[in-house]
Amino acid sequence: MPFPARNLFGLTSLCLLLASCAQTGAPLPPSLELPKPPTDLRAVRKGNAVNLTWSEPVLTTDHQTVRSQGPTLICRSTQNDLTTCANPVATVPPPAPTSGTTPKPQPRAATTRSATDKLPADLLTDDPNTEVTYAVEAQNRNQRGAGVSNRVHVPSARTLPPPADLAAKLTDDGVLLTWSSPGELSAQQSLQHHYRVYRRSEATGKEGIAGEVPLGVPGPAQFLDAIEWERTYVYRVTAVTVVSRPGTELQIEGDDSSPVRIVAHDVLPPPVPTGLEAVYSGEGQKPFVDLIWAPASSADLAGYNVYRSESNGQTARLNSEPVKLPSYRDMSVTPGTTYSYSVSSIDARGNESSKSEIATETAPKNN
Repeated sequence: MPFPARNLFGLTSLCLLLASCAQTGAPLPPSLELPKPPTDLRAVRKGNAVNLTWSEPVLTTDHQTVRSQGPTLICRSTQNDLTTCANPVATVPPPAPTSGTTPKPQPRAATTRSATDKLPADLLTDDPNTEVTYAVEAQNRNQRGAGVSNRVHVPSARTLPPPADLAAKLTDDGVLLTWSSPGELSAQQSLQHHYRVYRRSEATGKEGIAGEVPLGVPGPAQFLDAIEWERTYVYRVTAVTVVSRPGTELQIEGDDSSPVRIVAHDVLPPPVPTGLEAVYSGEGQKPFVDLIWAPASSADLAGYNVYRSESNGQTARLNSEPVKLPSYRDMSVTPGTTYSYSVSSIDARGNESSKSEIATETAPKNN
């Protein structure tokens, strides 16, 4: 049965009314897709290279997911107030697009980006108060950005070159590093220098600061590293520039020296004992000969061996275990016999030194 005309008109009016109720306002303009400027820019200087890191924006300025990231401008200025990036010193290309169809944008975790800028020679100075300012500007695919990131400041004090002749050798007390030092170059008290020694163990892969050496007069510099034996180590040395400012101190590492590798296999004997003396004693008692000598200076000294020879030329060791103290009493002497004594040092790994100079003593005959 057909609807009356008046019912059809009422139904049409109701539909138009419902459509007008679903409309909440004027349509929004299209997003400009401007990435939000990074807020976590960081800078670390090593020699004349400044390594910059920041998080790639994941949202636009109107809180939409970034659909297509554009390049990032690296901005550098000698002024502290860097507000625009009119003359970028470098451009970091956008990440490579993923293959396949473009998925619907989804919230994602920020990716860390990085870039390295080389400070030109004309910006380096001996003035401890000068700085270089850095910022980055993230752009969209149309190379438009919403402004620069947070600013970071890097001292522009010059650093010293690394040692060119770093050498390492084993000693009884550890690894001895030597290199040529130019001495203190800066006359300013607020700008000083020292050397920093890094050591890496090949067994563990861990690297750390082994020690630091101040710069003094020109000439050889050295550092003795007390290590664990039977390990392999790699060393590098860098000059550090210390910038002193009111209330703070900044340290800038220079470039690294070429690494040196050394196998700490201990085949080095401890020092030879010196000053051996032999004294007979036996009046009214069982005769004996007392031996004394100067102690050997060695970090891993285990003790001493005592040797005796008689007129027949045969030499025998008197002790079964290393003698801990630099003295020994020989209780097995025969009256009327001349004895020749010598001592040696022995370390914890069984390396034995040469024998000392001989000390001679005679046990007199009984009356």
